[in-house]
Amino acid sequence: MRHRIFGRQFSVDSDHRRAMLRNLAAGLFEHGEIETTLPKAKAVQPFVERIITIAKRKRTLAGRRLLESTLTDRRVHAWVADPNTKELKKQNPWFELPAESDIEFNRYGELRKAPRLIQHVITKVAPLFEDRAGGYTRIVRTGRHRLGDGSDIVVLQLVGREDGPTVGGRRSSRRRAADRRTRFAAELRKKRETAPAGAGSPAGDAESAG
Repeated sequence: MRHRIFGRQFSVDSDHRRAMLRNLAAGLFEHGEIETTLPKAKAVQPFVERIITIAKRKRTLAGRRLLESTLTDRRVHAWVADPNTKELKKQNPWFELPAESDIEFNRYGELRKAPRLIQHVITKVAPLFEDRAGGYTRIVRTGRHRLGDGSDIVVLQLVGREDGPTVGGRRSSRRRAADRRTRFAAELRKKRETAPAGAGSPAGDAESAG
């Protein structure tokens, strides 16, 4: 019996579950979207929404400390340059690339300086939702299943930049029926526009009979 047990447990202990949610949230903030299973996406969605709300309302030292206690701060690896070429990676469709002066490597090619995740959430992610009261993320079903247990594979992404990577999923029967109705109505309108004046109307039939 699940007495006072809230949320999904995923058959792991609390430390493992907390680390998993933090890593999923960090990946979402770095790339703008992540691909995971449906139960994990539903579990991390309220966690991400709470972080964005804190970043919007509490841009102070106390708010930053609250974010650091909720989300593990780290370097934003999605924007890290290649140590061999010293060039930034390809453009992220969700966020702008930082300046080259914000990324540094030592003489061994190891990353010494890069944007931090907490600062990125405050300065890049939160401003995207200034005029939005909630619902910062969405779950898109891809129609694919994971090998082994057959769990549904979905894409969890931030709302507002859907012009980025497109997600191809399977259309539902309701959507297919709605598309058929739309096409049928468009054909009817086209026939009426191309038909001669008075054809098919009761007045036109009466005049032709007289």
